[in-house]
Order: sequence, then structure tokens, then C-alpha cells
Amino acid sequence: MKKSIRLVISCPDKVGIVAAVSQFLTERNGSILEASHHTDLDQRRFFMRHEIDAETLNINVSQFREQFTDIAAEYGMDWSVSDSSEKPKVILLATKESHCLNDIMHRWHTGELDCDIVGVIANHEDLRSMVEWYKIPYYCVVVPKEDKMPAFKEMEQYIDESAAETIVLARYMQIFPEYLCEKYKHRVINIHHSFLPSFVGAKPYHQAAVRGVKLIGATCHYVTAELDAGPIIEQDVIRVRHSHAAEDMVRLGKDIEKLVLSRGLRLHLEGRVLVHGNKTVIFDA
Repeated sequence: MKKSIRLVISCPDKVGIVAAVSQFLTERNGSILEASHHTDLDQRRFFMRHEIDAETLNINVSQFREQFTDIAAEYGMDWSVSDSSEKPKVILLATKESHCLNDIMHRWHTGELDCDIVGVIANHEDLRSMVEWYKIPYYCVVVPKEDKMPAFKEMEQYIDESAAETIVLARYMQIFPEYLCEKYKHRVINIHHSFLPSFVGAKPYHQAAVRGVKLIGATCHYVTAELDAGPIIEQDVIRVRHSHAAEDMVRLGKDIEKLVLSRGLRLHLEGRVLVHGNKTVIFDA
């Protein structure tokens, strides 16, 4: 894969943004491999993602950040620059369900997900042998019902010590405290076994069976203090029939959950998700 520099921008819409960025890249001999733009007309907000051939640029990433500051200030940009050769660190959280966790680890193991998985935190021992087969560190942090905060503090320590940039809740069923949602804002990714905003909370497939729905789905979203209400990254559905019991929906739903979570994680890792308020702009490849 060709090494690239990713420039991601969100700012108030204004004439001249694309021209200014293009001129900046031209002056530094940067060849654009991929360019995506979107304007939210209601919010008057502009979104941009450029992937630049790193071999053509006559500056490195640090110099790029330093020299781009003036343009960013002029247009009031929220922006980031990243090097595709620097693999982002990811830590996974799990409970007892193995399907999403194993799917991510398998995709990482085969090189499909371009990241470094630096550990798995779980509140049960059930998945230790599977995780350690991949030679990934496994941390069991029991979360007692009486007082959960010490457990979350311990998890926070593991996350920070690992320098993980992304936290993935691979069917981790404990509710993140508000302070962690804020600390790791737009860095915690969850898979919800429902096509949100329908059937929030526990046992959504059982809720769906009672309602007699013909489609069930899964939703990958960023975690916020409001349960199951964070910005949505990816969703998908599968058709069900009147003959399907709740147990059948659980079985079918697991396939969708794995797919949606891996898609959402890939989009996040590649800087293709731009958040504004509770909405997302997705620049898919």
C-alpha cells in the first residue's frame, strides 16, 4: 500500500477553502491520491478529506502540521494530519460474547485491519485463551455491581498505559461512566445489536420479535454519556421472517454485528469519519 498523508478538515463554509489547501499542497509538491468534499447547507459547514502521496511531498508530517497552522487559523478549521504508515493503537473491551471480538482479531491478524491491537480488557475470564492465542495481552477487570468506579479507574489506567488511540466495545455490556465518555470523546466505538434508534437498551432482538419486524440490524456508533445515542458511523440490516424466533434473530444478528463493527472501525482508523454535533460525514472509499 502506498504511504500517504491524510488531511481531515471541518470548518465553517467559505469560498476559497479548496483553493487554499490545493495551493498549499502544490507548493510542497504534494500529489493528491484521493479527495472528498461535502458541504452541509443547513449548518453551513464544510468537510474535507485528502489523501496525499507521501513520497511526492517535500516536507514530513511534523513540518506539514507546523506549516498548515496559518491556513487552519484563517478558515477556523478543526483539522488533523496523520501518516498512514503509523499504525493507530487499538484496545478492545469484551464481556463473554466472542463473535465481534474474534472477528476483529482475525481481521487484524490477517492484515485486513491496519492497526496495532495493544490489549483486550474484559470483565470475565471466559475469552482469555482465545485472546492469548493471538498473543494479545488480556486484562480481566471484574466490575462489581455495588461500586463500579474502582474497576473503571483500573481500566482507564490500562487504556492510558497502552497509549491506545481507539477503544472498541466488542459487545462489552457495562455502561461507560460519563467522565470516560468525555475523556475519550469520539474515540470509543460501540456495536449495538439493533438498528438504532429503534429498540435501544437490553434484548433488542427480543423487542423486535415482539413487534414482528421484517428487518433487524446493527449500529456502530461513538459512545456518549447518553446511552445508545452517540454519532452513528455505520449500520446494516438483514431480512427476517415471521417464522424466526428471537433466538433466530440473535443468530442472524451476530453476523450483521461483526460486519458493521469491522466496517465502522476501518472507517474510523482511516480518518473517514467526521463528526459534527451528533451527526457524521462518512467519506467511504
